[in-house]
Amino acid sequence: MITTVIANGKDEYSFIETIKERSQSGAKDVSGIVREILDNVKAYGDKAVYDYTVKFDGKAPERVEITKEEIDDIISECDADFLETVRKAAANIEDFHKRQVQQSWLTTKENGVIMGQRVRGLERVGLYVPGGTAAYPSSVLMNAIPAKLAGCKEIIMTTPPSKDGKPNPDIIAAAMIAGVDRIFLMGGAQAVAALAYGTDNVPKVDKIVGPGNIFVATAKKLLYGVVDIDMIAGPSEILVLADSSADPKFLAADLMSQAEHDRLASSVLLTDSAELAENVKAELKRQCAYLERKDIIKESLINYGAIIVCSDLSQAVDFANELAPEHLEVCCNNPMEYVGKLDNAGSVFLGNYSPEPLGDYFAGPNHVLPTSGTARFFSPLSVDCFVKKSSFIYYTEDALKKDAEDIVRFAETEGLTAHANSIKVRFEE
Repeated sequence: MITTVIANGKDEYSFIETIKERSQSGAKDVSGIVREILDNVKAYGDKAVYDYTVKFDGKAPERVEITKEEIDDIISECDADFLETVRKAAANIEDFHKRQVQQSWLTTKENGVIMGQRVRGLERVGLYVPGGTAAYPSSVLMNAIPAKLAGCKEIIMTTPPSKDGKPNPDIIAAAMIAGVDRIFLMGGAQAVAALAYGTDNVPKVDKIVGPGNIFVATAKKLLYGVVDIDMIAGPSEILVLADSSADPKFLAADLMSQAEHDRLASSVLLTDSAELAENVKAELKRQCAYLERKDIIKESLINYGAIIVCSDLSQAVDFANELAPEHLEVCCNNPMEYVGKLDNAGSVFLGNYSPEPLGDYFAGPNHVLPTSGTARFFSPLSVDCFVKKSSFIYYTEDALKKDAEDIVRFAETEGLTAHANSIKVRFEE
C-alpha cells in the first residue's frame, strides 16, 4: 500500500524526483481550449460567459449576480451549527492575519531629504471558488479575510452554479462572513476571463486568487500580466517527521488526510525508527478500510507515498528541507527544537496534537500554501499578497547638488547620457 525506502543518500532523492514530476503526469494540455475561451470572453463579454456556463454547467442562472435578498434566503438553508463553526474559524483567521498588516512609513534626514513607502490594498480582487464536490467554504475564508485586512476596496467572488442553476449555500455563507462584496454565479476559465477583462456585468479586478481545476489554473497562468494571480497550485502534499515517541495511529491518519485529496497527492513519513515504520504501515491498512475515499487514498499512497527510514533525525531534516513540502508535521518528543532547522515548508505543524486539518480549517494561519517544492522560494497566501507598495523621494536643491557628481558618473558609466543630463541641467551656470 505504501513503499518503504531505506535512506542511503540516493534512493530517497530519487523519490523526490517522482514527487516533483507528478504534477505533470496525466495533466492534459488544455491551453488551446482555454485560450479560445479567454479570447471569446474578451471579445463577447457576458454573452460568451453565458454560453459557456450553459455548455459546461448545464444551465445558466436567471441572474448572474446574486442579490442581497437572495443571499439571505440561501444562507437560511445552512446548518446553524456549521455557521457558528465558520464564524469561529473566521475569527481565528482574522486574528492571525491582522498581525501581518504593514503601515506606510517615511524617514527624514538632516539635509532635508524625505523618503518613504506607501502601502495600500489593491482596488479590487477576484476570488474564484469551485463548486460541486470540490466546494470548500474554508478556502473562501482563507482568501477573502486577508484581502479585507489588506484594505482592498472590493472583493468579487465567482462560483459555478449547480445543475439547477443555484449556488452552494455553505460557500455563500462563508463569503458573507468573510466580507465578500459581490457574488457572481459563473465558473471555469470563462469566469476567470470575466474577472480579468471585465464585462458589462462583472467588474475588472486587479488580482485573481483561489483554487480550481486544470482549466481554471491554466486560465490564471495565461492571464498573468493582465492581472496578478496568487500561485499555480500543484497536488496536495504532506511530510511527517517522527521519532519513536510518535503514535502510529496518529501518523497513519495524518498521511491519509492528504492522500484523500487527489490520486496525485503525496504523503511521506520520515522517521529514524524502523519499528515505527512497520507499525504505521499496519495502521494505514487498518484505518483505510473504513474511510469513504479509500480508493483514492490507496492509489495516492501506492504511487506517491513513502515511508523513509533515516539513520537519524538530522538526515531526516536535511531531506525535509530538500523536499520543501506544502505541509510539514513534526511528531517528535521535543518538536520545538526543530523550528529553526526546518527552513523549507509552506506550514509547519508542531507536536502530536497539531494535525494538518487544524490548519486547513481553524487555527488561523493560511492554508493556501506553495506546493511541488516551491516552498523553497514561495510563501503562504497572506495580507502582503493583497497590497501594493510605492516609494516616494523628496530632495532639496542642496541635497541633490551634493550627490549630483556621483549620479552623473553612474549614468554615464551605463551609457545613459540623458539620465546624466537630467541632473546636469539643474546646476548649469
